Amino acid sequence: METRTDKITEIVLKAARKARRETSSAPQQEGRGRANWPLDCTVGPGLEGAIACETKIGFVNGTRGELTYCGYDIFDLCAYSTFEEVSYLLLYGRMPTAKQFASFKRKLVKSRSLPHTLRLLMGFPLEQMHPMACLRLGTNLMRQRLTWQDSDAARPDSVAAIAADEDSIPMETIPKGEQKAIYEFKKRKTERPAKVPEGTEDAAGLAACIRLISGLSTIAAAVARVRDHKLPIEPDPELGHAANYLYMMNGVRPTPEQERIMDIALILHADHGMNASTFASMVVASTLSDIYFSIGSGIAALSGPLHGGANEAVLVMLEKIGHPDNVDAWFDKAMRRKKKIMGMGHRVYKTYDPRARILGPLASYVARDNPDAALLLRIARKLEKRVVESLGKEKNIFPNVDYYSGIVYKAMGIHRNMFTPVFAVSRVAGWTARVHEYLKKNRIFRPRALYVGAFGKEYKPLDERGRGKTTSR
Repeated sequence: METRTDKITEIVLKAARKARRETSSAPQQEGRGRANWPLDCTVGPGLEGAIACETKIGFVNGTRGELTYCGYDIFDLCAYSTFEEVSYLLLYGRMPTAKQFASFKRKLVKSRSLPHTLRLLMGFPLEQMHPMACLRLGTNLMRQRLTWQDSDAARPDSVAAIAADEDSIPMETIPKGEQKAIYEFKKRKTERPAKVPEGTEDAAGLAACIRLISGLSTIAAAVARVRDHKLPIEPDPELGHAANYLYMMNGVRPTPEQERIMDIALILHADHGMNASTFASMVVASTLSDIYFSIGSGIAALSGPLHGGANEAVLVMLEKIGHPDNVDAWFDKAMRRKKKIMGMGHRVYKTYDPRARILGPLASYVARDNPDAALLLRIARKLEKRVVESLGKEKNIFPNVDYYSGIVYKAMGIHRNMFTPVFAVSRVAGWTARVHEYLKKNRIFRPRALYVGAFGKEYKPLDERGRGKTTSR
């Protein structure tokens, strides 16, 4: 018997068939295969194009519009898998057996309840803070409550460091491409130090990753509730991860359709290459800081408007347009002013973002019984047509993951200021997986900068400055 969730699966499979039909002849993208260090590559400002490490976790093929997690195509994962299973895949690099998956889900469920962390978090004025700031604070409070990292016993022994400048001295020379770090801290002790609080643990390893994957959803849901002047809701151990997240936010058990759509959305955002927030997490972890601080750095990077928040901006744009009849005039004016169309174009994809191929039809599905979403979707569809006709072939501008996701979230009762936290609730799986993978062959990140300043300036006492012409840096 076909269920309504089966219809959602068919939507994903139909999107997959269309994507493969349209992109099968496109060339493969570089960035695959083992590295022969040191590498020669073209690097732009902001490390654009730089290759920092090897990974088995995920691959983005921008020329063909493909996204792969540990060898599995994103369309297949969305059609058949769950966020819990995808999280296991990213962390362990393989699909679990039934026994392994049951154990993993029990750990996730056990890690959902954070009463002490939430009590600490609610002592802050969450209603006056940005939701991402609340989420980052909550991560730090998890660290304080669940680990011994803030205790005196956990302080690293300064004698264990080889040299204070070990990360900088050799890197000012031409890199030789050693397979492992030569200048590094001695192996850290992970056994439990004496005289630390009971019930706390090391902020490292897969156990901490699992705590964060579960914990961020609990914190994000609690933040949504408090900002809506409601009390947080205890997690329901009978619900799956996606369903429980919606339940803790809205206070109502989601329908099977809502759970399925939320699951797909979380899968789509779980990992996406060496993006800014992933890189930020890995940079902090490479210093041998702990996983909680590393993920907090990812949250901080995601809070920036050039990384997170675009789906919220898409909704604002669509609401400002107001009606499909206004699209043509709005678009022509935007082109004259060279205004960016939110949710369009991507740094990596030179074709349709595969995540948008799924979210677009899902937006149509949720809009069937939602007049507000239906109106926004009609505007979005017409605007997409104008953008693709005008900029698609010439500049490879197509919808990205943010273009339709906001419509989907809004239709499921998620407030727009919680869109980016949803992103974090999903991406924490990729952040933790990439950090855990990188630390196995850790080398502290240490790029260089080209100095373009002056030399040989003469120092003048304070009372002699300002008498002549001053120059800026």
